[in-house]
Amino acid sequence: MKSPNNGGRAIRKSRGRPRDFHDKTPQNTIKSLDRAMEVFEYLSTTQGRALSELAAEMDQAPATIYRILITLEGRKLVEFDPTSQVWYIGPRAFVIGARFLRRTSLVDRARPVLRQLMEDTGETANLGIEQNGRVLFVSQVETHASIRAFFPPGTLSRLHASGIGKALLAQMAPDRIERFLNAAPLERFTEFTLTGRDELLEDLEATRQRGFALDGEERNLGMRCIAAPIFDVHNEAVAGISVSGPTSRVSPEQIPALSAAVLTAAKNLTDAIGGSAILPPA
Repeated sequence: MKSPNNGGRAIRKSRGRPRDFHDKTPQNTIKSLDRAMEVFEYLSTTQGRALSELAAEMDQAPATIYRILITLEGRKLVEFDPTSQVWYIGPRAFVIGARFLRRTSLVDRARPVLRQLMEDTGETANLGIEQNGRVLFVSQVETHASIRAFFPPGTLSRLHASGIGKALLAQMAPDRIERFLNAAPLERFTEFTLTGRDELLEDLEATRQRGFALDGEERNLGMRCIAAPIFDVHNEAVAGISVSGPTSRVSPEQIPALSAAVLTAAKNLTDAIGGSAILPPA
């Protein structure tokens, strides 16, 4: 189709979305489907609920909840246990969720989160994973400042001398931490590197308690890093996200604000890959 007002250019048709797809007003939503999804999401967080309990807790008529459950059961999204007379999430929900996980790329999902973290803090944002006892940096968004931290993708760093490394170490099982400590001496890079077993374990405990790790010139003099872990669907720490910068900007006074931004970014990325974060104690 040609338009007389566009210089002969073909009109681009939308693919899969109507012209007013941003319009989320009530006339563009299906109320019954929305209500069904509320029931489905609620059941997924509670697991094992009788019809009467669901109706009371969601303030809905039992007949309405029953029709929704029967419909979802037909698609195997929920299932009924006749012995205990309760409803659970069904196997089809896992299949659909697994399809989402297969298309989820950690690095791709991290890019907008890293960009936002850099904009929020003004410091370089990094993403790293553990590989054979080291941190492998896989993505980075650099700050616009002239003095900056620089860990290009492919850079490796020892776990005990890295913010991301200590954030990941702190989430490992005790026996795995023990194996790491016994594998090789803790190499010293600066006068601030934690090379003693007890001091590193104490630092990891502090990391677990507050939810983020600190690298205070432990790898490079004059540079400080704040990092937090990223969790997958199994509550396992699969990556770490951090901000790094000179100690003149990443100062002790700035740590509360910067760490809050890092923790928010870690939660957002955890959510983006379908994970579930382990929150630090209140």
